[in-house]
Amino acid sequence: MADSIYIADCAFGKGVFAARPIRRGETILRYRGPRIDRDDPVHHTPGAAMLLQTGVSTYILPDSPAVLVNHSCVPNAGLVDNRRLVAISDILPGEQVTFDYSTSMDDGIWTMACGCGEAECRGLVEDFRHLPERLRNRYLALGIVQGFIARQYRQRPDAAAGFADAAIA
Repeated sequence: MADSIYIADCAFGKGVFAARPIRRGETILRYRGPRIDRDDPVHHTPGAAMLLQTGVSTYILPDSPAVLVNHSCVPNAGLVDNRRLVAISDILPGEQVTFDYSTSMDDGIWTMACGCGEAECRGLVEDFRHLPERLRNRYLALGIVQGFIARQYRQRPDAAAGFADAAIA
């Protein structure tokens, strides 16, 4: 995995970029880092923006390079198994690797203005439940929603209707 990405400057400071072609479904990196609970004081600091929610009340503070993967409203990667970043489309060398942060958020305590610049930009990064239903369904069908969030939607028969994309293995 280490030979497939590199860190470089981007519009958001630093970002993760493809060093070689990365195929759809390929693991790009794994998120690792110390566990942080919901009541930890870090949630009241600028460092809260770096946390990855992994459970209803648990987070990790990702190590580099994962902490440098930026958000996009039109991502080319997504999280599976709560901590494994996989390509959801083919990624070309030099292309920035991004995921939609909303697929890992359901705590009601954090939002972020979005500056991804995509035509489909929502303008605000917020909890998964606030995504348009069609986008929620697409992400669920792709299997790139954190497990603790996806479980809430599996009970709904229409949760993945209308999408032919198979879950990323």
